[in-house]
Amino acid sequence: MKQTRILMADDHTLLVEAVKRLLEPEFEVAGVFPDGRALVDAACTLNPDLVVMDISMPRLNGLDAGRRLKQIRPAVKIIYLTMNDDPDLAAEAFRLGASGYVLKTCASTELVLAIREALRGRCYVTPLVTKGMVGSFIQNAMRRKQPRKLTLRQREVLQLLAEGRSMKEVASVLSITARTVAFHKYTMMEQLQIKSSAELVHYAARNSIVGS
Repeated sequence: MKQTRILMADDHTLLVEAVKRLLEPEFEVAGVFPDGRALVDAACTLNPDLVVMDISMPRLNGLDAGRRLKQIRPAVKIIYLTMNDDPDLAAEAFRLGASGYVLKTCASTELVLAIREALRGRCYVTPLVTKGMVGSFIQNAMRRKQPRKLTLRQREVLQLLAEGRSMKEVASVLSITARTVAFHKYTMMEQLQIKSSAELVHYAARNSIVGS
């Protein structure tokens, strides 16, 4: 029987290698990547069945990487493995199509359980996040219809700017002009009613747009 093909993304090398060793007896780990953008680029050719990734990553955070993956491969299952136990962030992950949300502080067997549940078409959330309210939590998350304040391109620009890159560097990474980067930056500031670049960086950190 064909093994489930998994891709992983996390900028913590030791952790991701340990998780890879944990999964390999049962699943095919076809690739490990240090950031969300590398993961998305590889997914186009590696065709994963499931992705395990962190939320806070450089270049492209996990939530935006997950959104992009769902556009490329709608059937792909996404499991977030993260230190962030914020229920609102978990809700956002499920709203964007995640199948699992697991804390890195949990037992390693919990990740394997989450993967198995996802492959059966179910959702899994770490009990430490949901405190026993998994069913209602997921239903509420899937019903949320709050409009997003920023487009995907705006979030990409914001993440790179918040990582300390210049407009010229952002333009190079995204293959757009520096003038376009500036347009997105000042449009975001107007939308969010933010008056300085420092406030924009703080917004990115508060909303988990920039990696830690």
